[in-house]
Amino acid sequence: MNNDQYSRIHSSRNRARPWLIPALYAVAALAFGLTFPRVESQIFPGLVSKMSVGDATTIYSAIASGMIAMTGIVFSLAFVMVQFSASSYSPRLVLWIARDPALSHALGVFTATFLYALSALTGVDRDGSGKVPVISVWVVFVLLLASVAMFIKLIQLIGRLQVNQILVFTGDRGREVVGTTYPIRKSEAIKEPIDLSGMACTQTLVYKGKPRSLQAVDVNGLLGLAASSGGVIEMTVAVGDTVIELMPVLRVLGARQPVDERRLWNEIEIGDERTFEQDPKYSIRLLVDIAIRALSPAINDPTTAVQALDQIEDLLTRLGQRDLDVGAYRDDEGDLRLVVPFPTWEDLVRLALDEICFCGATSVQVMRRMNALLGDMILHLPEDRRRVLQHWQGRVRSTITRTFVNEEEKAEALQEDRQGLGVPHLNLQRP
Repeated sequence: MNNDQYSRIHSSRNRARPWLIPALYAVAALAFGLTFPRVESQIFPGLVSKMSVGDATTIYSAIASGMIAMTGIVFSLAFVMVQFSASSYSPRLVLWIARDPALSHALGVFTATFLYALSALTGVDRDGSGKVPVISVWVVFVLLLASVAMFIKLIQLIGRLQVNQILVFTGDRGREVVGTTYPIRKSEAIKEPIDLSGMACTQTLVYKGKPRSLQAVDVNGLLGLAASSGGVIEMTVAVGDTVIELMPVLRVLGARQPVDERRLWNEIEIGDERTFEQDPKYSIRLLVDIAIRALSPAINDPTTAVQALDQIEDLLTRLGQRDLDVGAYRDDEGDLRLVVPFPTWEDLVRLALDEICFCGATSVQVMRRMNALLGDMILHLPEDRRRVLQHWQGRVRSTITRTFVNEEEKAEALQEDRQGLGVPHLNLQRP
């Protein structure tokens, strides 16, 4: 992996607080509404609307009252849908939809239209002039059109809560991190494991605080700190792990001098929840959550689990073609300076299949889809990836044999079918 891919500042550091965007809209609209009509009347004293004072007051008041009512209704429905989707899919996933900047900007535009319409009323019939500033009127209408546009955008965002859109959204985030984290494999050569046992630990960075998630590390920053100290930095937790009180986060090995702990913390991003950006497991974790929730007795929706397996297979196929041994980073002279733990191929396959195999053991549809998933990947992926897949193929078949007592049902479940219950691969020879 190219170290420059991690040199960017993690996006969560620059992510605006959800309440800040609407607040900025509100302050700007209020200030503009109170000052612009006055400035307009001084600069363009003869530029007035043919609209009467009474009509202007009625329009401003109607827009203001209508916007505040629409804001309440729209966001009440949006939050109800988000809560419903959280119970149907995964609360961790729906949070990403709920925190979409479009929601904050929509609330900001609605609020700005409401506040500007109210504050601009002060410019109507100022000092008993009987005039209505024309530009201020057009600003109200522009804000009204912007509110309609944001309303349409909001409907599109809520439409993403459909199950197929949720699955595609999660898969897309996974494909992004696979593409930026893992390079395409150039050979099937197995890299020698990194041995740090002979290096003395000169410093340990210990976490103190409430449980939080390791979201990202700045590889270039840690490389520079390790090189300047003459040692090697070993991350003892992986991206996505939860760190708790007194847990070692990293160790500095063989350094000539200690590294400033504040500088080390500056290169590590820790937050309240996992993120997609540097965590290749997170998308798979969420897809598995959706699948096993769909397989629960309360929902009993194996088709959703099959759709989740479509995205999971795509991610595993992409990962199987990538170099997964990317955790060792060297400086410009070729010296090892940083070691970051990453999941192995076996870890990723276990995460993707274990819980779905257990929860979907009684579903013919899910078992047939898992058989097709494993059979196709065994055919398409490199030789050294197949051992793990063949192991899981045996586990799935063993689960089917143990679960289905009836021979006819067992034979049905052992078939490969990419739709679960669609068109089985009757004539396809598998290993």
